[in-house]
Amino acid sequence: MGHLTYLAVLAGCLAGALWLEPILRVNVLRRWRRLLLTIAPVAALFVLWDLAAIAAGHWTFDPEQITGVLLPGGLPLDEVFFFLVVPLCAVLGFEAVRAVRQWPAGDEQ
Repeated sequence: MGHLTYLAVLAGCLAGALWLEPILRVNVLRRWRRLLLTIAPVAALFVLWDLAAIAAGHWTFDPEQITGVLLPGGLPLDEVFFFLVVPLCAVLGFEAVRAVRQWPAGDEQ
């Protein structure tokens, strides 16, 4: 069970943030292109950063807490999920605050 620890933490993050979408109607997931353009560059940059750190021996992962699925360069699949889930949760949180405070996003017509 320990090998699912990383994924369990990510699932907890998602559970704590995804409810904002339907309850507060933040429309983050409905605007999937905008979300993709927000998350993809960040995820790509950090994947490259991690790969460099792994190759240099500066960064490792506890094999007992990850799934063991490794991508080229030794990057755990769990870490890629981290780079997708955490920004998604951050965007959901930001949009929820914006919705509750009724702050304009600047793209309203």
